[in-house]
Amino acid sequence: QVQLVESGGGLVQAGGSLRLSCAASGSSLSIYVMAWYRQAPGKQRELVANIATGGTPNYLNSVKGRFTISRDNAKNTVWLQMNSLKPEDTAVYYCGVTSSFGRYWGQGTQVTVSS
Repeated sequence: QVQLVESGGGLVQAGGSLRLSCAASGSSLSIYVMAWYRQAPGKQRELVANIATGGTPNYLNSVKGRFTISRDNAKNTVWLQMNSLKPEDTAVYYCGVTSSFGRYWGQGTQVTVSS
């Protein structure tokens, strides 16, 4: 069993920054891919960024140059630094991991960007 605990969402003005974090826990856990997704009201969940163990980050085109994903393999933690936030970034952000036990999701954290 894998547990994911997210933190860092909130309300910010356009142009501001937020940093999301997600810590995964579970015995004998091996994590292959850590990712951030988001889902805005009335829209499908979309991949924002992901990073595989030893791999390079991948980003949604609309966040390239503004968001940075990073991870600490020893701590099974992933972060998403979000800068120059725009109102269209407003969504519930979910952490997702692909692990030796399967695929798991965090509970989601709300990010609201006001104009």
